[in-house]
Amino acid sequence: MTDSKYFTTTKKGEIFELKAELNSDKKEKKKEAVKKVIASMTVGKDVSALFPDVVNCMQTDNLELKKLVYLYLMNYAKSQPDMAIMAVNTFVKDCEDPNPLIRALAVRTMGCIRVDKITEYLCEPLRKCLKDEDPYVRKTAAVCVAKLHDINAQLVEDQGFLDTLKDLISDSNPMVVANAVAALSEIAESHPSSNLLDLNPQSINKLLTALNECTEWGQIFILDCLANYTPKDDREAQSICERVTPRLSHANSAVVLSAVKVLMKFMEMLSKDLDYYGTLLKKLAPPLVTLLSAEPELQYVALRNINLIVQKRPEILKHEMKVFFVKYNDPIYVKLEKLDIMIRLASQANIAQVLAELKEYATEVDVDFVRKAVRAIGRCAIKVEQSAERCVSTLLDLIQTKVNYVVQEAIVVIKDIFRKYPNKYESVIATLCENLDSLDEPEARAAMIWIVGEYAERIDNADELLESFLEGFHDESTQVQLQLLTAIVKLFLKKPTETQELVQQVLSLATQDSDNPDLRDRGYIYWRLLSTDPVAAKEVVLAEKPLISEETDLIEPTLLDELICYIGTLASVYHKPPSAFVEGGRGVVHKSLPPRTASSESTESPETAPAGAPAAEQPDVIPAQGDLLGDLLNLDLGPPVSGPPLVTSSVQMGAVDLLGGGLDSLMGDEPEGIGDPSFGAPPAAAVPARLGAPISSGLSDLFDLTSGVGTLSGSYVAPKAVWLPAMKAKGLEISGTFTRQVGSISMDLQLTNKALQVMTDFAIQFNRNSFGLAPAAPLQVHAPLSPNQTVEISLPLNTVGSVMKMEPLNNLQVAVKNNIDVFYFSTLYPLHILFVEDGKMDRQMFLATWKDIPNENEAQFQIRDCALNAEAVSSKLQSSNIFTIAKRNVEGQDMLYQSLKLTNGIWVLAELRIQPGNPSFMLSLKCRAPEVSQHVYQAYETILKN
Repeated sequence: MTDSKYFTTTKKGEIFELKAELNSDKKEKKKEAVKKVIASMTVGKDVSALFPDVVNCMQTDNLELKKLVYLYLMNYAKSQPDMAIMAVNTFVKDCEDPNPLIRALAVRTMGCIRVDKITEYLCEPLRKCLKDEDPYVRKTAAVCVAKLHDINAQLVEDQGFLDTLKDLISDSNPMVVANAVAALSEIAESHPSSNLLDLNPQSINKLLTALNECTEWGQIFILDCLANYTPKDDREAQSICERVTPRLSHANSAVVLSAVKVLMKFMEMLSKDLDYYGTLLKKLAPPLVTLLSAEPELQYVALRNINLIVQKRPEILKHEMKVFFVKYNDPIYVKLEKLDIMIRLASQANIAQVLAELKEYATEVDVDFVRKAVRAIGRCAIKVEQSAERCVSTLLDLIQTKVNYVVQEAIVVIKDIFRKYPNKYESVIATLCENLDSLDEPEARAAMIWIVGEYAERIDNADELLESFLEGFHDESTQVQLQLLTAIVKLFLKKPTETQELVQQVLSLATQDSDNPDLRDRGYIYWRLLSTDPVAAKEVVLAEKPLISEETDLIEPTLLDELICYIGTLASVYHKPPSAFVEGGRGVVHKSLPPRTASSESTESPETAPAGAPAAEQPDVIPAQGDLLGDLLNLDLGPPVSGPPLVTSSVQMGAVDLLGGGLDSLMGDEPEGIGDPSFGAPPAAAVPARLGAPISSGLSDLFDLTSGVGTLSGSYVAPKAVWLPAMKAKGLEISGTFTRQVGSISMDLQLTNKALQVMTDFAIQFNRNSFGLAPAAPLQVHAPLSPNQTVEISLPLNTVGSVMKMEPLNNLQVAVKNNIDVFYFSTLYPLHILFVEDGKMDRQMFLATWKDIPNENEAQFQIRDCALNAEAVSSKLQSSNIFTIAKRNVEGQDMLYQSLKLTNGIWVLAELRIQPGNPSFMLSLKCRAPEVSQHVYQAYETILKN
């Protein structure tokens, strides 16, 4: 008889009866009673009252009964932790039972009981089981370590279980190796910074040996672990690929996808010229095709992964177009995914085949699928230029069918074809206009309106067509309203005499009668453009449009590289990185493909000018392609002055002053000459390039800041951060920060050796950067760096290196070499390390320069949560070479006027408004190189809040 009988009882005094049966002397009766208890527990009844009686049944040789009791224990131990302690002795005894199945069962159950009191007793039995002679017990114990780590990580580390787990990677039994890898991977995921899986060629070799003999899930764990390893060169990558390739013919699709992931990742390191590279491409296609003969759910997962693979390496499946043709009985989700891949694989060679298929799909009954098929025809036209004409005639045939949703989709894609191939297929506009009345979807209506507006000069009755849309203007969706407004303005600019009333009508509808801010704003902009400068309006509204690109729906390259590292996981199905959908983001590590080797390496390694390069050749400005910074900055970079500043006729006093109280009254109580109209702004060439001590102005210093030289305390130093984690640099961890002390910049580094070998021969290079930062001396590590040793080094820097504008501006790319390899990383340096000690500008110079810098170069920022007063702010900023030139109080607000100068001679002027009692400050910055302002603001934030 089956066990279903245990679930059918509905007796009232059941617990009491079960208690009696559990304490019976007859073994069979006991077993029956425990089965009833488990059945009650399964259907949700509370049988926790029987805890002591069930625990008494543990003392038995019957494996089935023992399993049932252990199942009960796992369920109720959390709610009865004090009672659960009673079971500990039996666990410990079972861990020494002669039967390996019972030993494994005991250690597995102890790991599942998440009660702190029990975990203390688990350590000794677990230690024995990890070294048990039976591999079944060892593999169970390996997984138990991961469970225990989840309950109490500190305990696992103190007891040395992690080291034992690492030793199990060298175990003779492949299943033990696989479980050890799985456990270590699980622990490493929750502690990304720990370098648990310290993979090296020797351990990789052991894993590859175990790979051939594991169960399928063991193989997946090992392959996932291999995917996290970065081979030292292309030869090692090739050898691993050769040993992983046989997994592609495995029956389990998860093993196949894990193997594909490893191969896709390591192919990055292989040169495309290698014969092996071509062979590997050929070997990858058949297993992916085979996945498509599975059941629909598996097909869908395979297709989502293939979609990523095709975007990364379309050559793998370029000859396999036919397997992606849709079958009549495919579910809709599979059909749509296949369609997407067909378009990605479409090329001149197979376009005829693809178009014939797509035309067939457009006559199907499934509306969503038909829409996607029509869109696909348009995407093919944009992707394969030679097929455009064929695609357009196919779309026209479909419009002739007069099926409403087909017509609407066709019009939407024809609009994109017009954008891609202007002045080529406009002859079809007449056909499109015939179908105007049948359009009821916003996207199709908007597309049609765009076509009418764009080609108004070719359509005789364009004004009538647009007027017909205008009748129900307020009932249209925003998309249609915006498109209609633009189309009528285009029509007016092309045929001004006939459409004046129409444009008036649409502008008043958009501005006066609409409550949509986007529509209103656009209406007002057009209104002002048309009323003030029709020529400019023509240039803006009828400007040349850029051609649209063929693949607007491709995944962004860095995200694609990350997703390739997650093939075979949920991330590859969602096409999102794990951080986007894993709750709390705990343990989510951003992965990326290894850098390409061989030919590309030489171009990517950072290069710097020799440390002794003459300072005279250093460009003072940050050059960038096509920017005019050099011209803009000539004010601050002119030759030094030998006499008093030249005086020009007058300053534009009427200009709007964004400083509130007017800069002229900046020092209202100061001697004459400042508010005086005869005082003018000096011309560009008259401003000193490097103001040593500020020119004496005879004005008393409000803060007794006696000179422009910073105090010896030095500027703010950020705490050290990890720049290069050990897992990315074969065991070398680099942390660091930047400092500026008395005019000299240095990079304070902390090097830690987390590998198993000694590290020597250190050297460092910087890539060209925005401010020419370069090492002023070699990186000196005086003694070899032994395993687990840390050394601190201060590397002096100068600013005479090669200059190249970086994105972001303060990005620094660094290469560090040692006896193992060359490692690259990039870091952001705080801009205040470049603020020089002679950055205090003369007051009159400040006033003139502020007025001279155009208002559009002014940037405003808010500094929140800063509870300092003006004096504290001023002295704190001065220690980082931001100098207060004057202070004023306007309507209860303290206004600080400040200046600073960067190492390349760029001046930045600031106004800081502080309202006593309000922790938010307003900062206005003016500079001839506005891109610096954001970073100067960040420096203010950093200095004031630390």
